[in-house]
Amino acid sequence: FSAIPTILLALTIVAALGSGIFNICIAVTVTRIPGFVRIVRSSVIGIADMEYIEAARAGGTEMPRILYKHVMPNAMAPLIVQTTMNVSTIILLAASLSFLGFGVNPPQPEWGALISEAKEFLRTSPHLMFFPGILLCMASFSMCVLGDGLRDALDPRLKS
Repeated sequence: FSAIPTILLALTIVAALGSGIFNICIAVTVTRIPGFVRIVRSSVIGIADMEYIEAARAGGTEMPRILYKHVMPNAMAPLIVQTTMNVSTIILLAASLSFLGFGVNPPQPEWGALISEAKEFLRTSPHLMFFPGILLCMASFSMCVLGDGLRDALDPRLKS
């Protein structure tokens, strides 16, 4: 999945399934899952090599208990940060699909659809495109800032 651009893959999925909020959710999920899987896998591999995991194994602790008590809590911080950072990408991806006409159905308001409808009035009423665009950028930026703050708070290497 990494070789295929996200918007192209999402566009293909939505074109095959049809427009609508449920199909956009499916397309976004399919395109964003590989990144989450990579993060979880690398976190679990890194945690599994830690000394306290080896000590728990040597002490006779069963694997499900090690997973639930040691591995999962330590693997959650990178996953939470990845989730908040991806929300901005998901917002922009959904808006892009709506801008191209593959998004939510017309009675539902959506930033991409609002910007797309405002294209024909750009010369006479630029505010119709300006405000949805600014709100889209602000929402995306605020999620990036939230993810950055969570990374700073949850990353033990940055606490010194």
